[in-house]
Amino acid sequence: MAFGRLERSPSPKPMADINMTPLIDVMLVLLVIFMITAPLMTASLRLDLPKGGSAPDSAPAQPLQLAITADGSFYIGDEKIAPAQIEARLADAAKRQPDAEVQLRADRNAIYGRVAELIAQLQVLGLNRIAFITEPAPAASR
Repeated sequence: MAFGRLERSPSPKPMADINMTPLIDVMLVLLVIFMITAPLMTASLRLDLPKGGSAPDSAPAQPLQLAITADGSFYIGDEKIAPAQIEARLADAAKRQPDAEVQLRADRNAIYGRVAELIAQLQVLGLNRIAFITEPAPAASR
């Protein structure tokens, strides 16, 4: 028996690359699971609900119609309002209908600052649903 050095083969170097095969397999399995379960989640549950009496729906709130002319005059509906009274009238309308929609018509030549001030007043009073009303474009320019 000899007690000498045993020769060994050099050990393999560690792999520095990530093995993508298991990751791809997991992703494909998840894709199949989602493809099978997605149609099942959109199915609705059919119920036969009992009939019950309820109060009739109240009439929808009428929108508050504001207009600003080119000379800076304010109108609520068809009524001309003095600039000093506009804030009081808007506050009154906000108390009556806090979730009312405000339909704002501003003349093309109206001063932008006046329009911006009116919008700021509306927002301070809690009237945040503001719709800008415009004229439809002529068919030839479309």
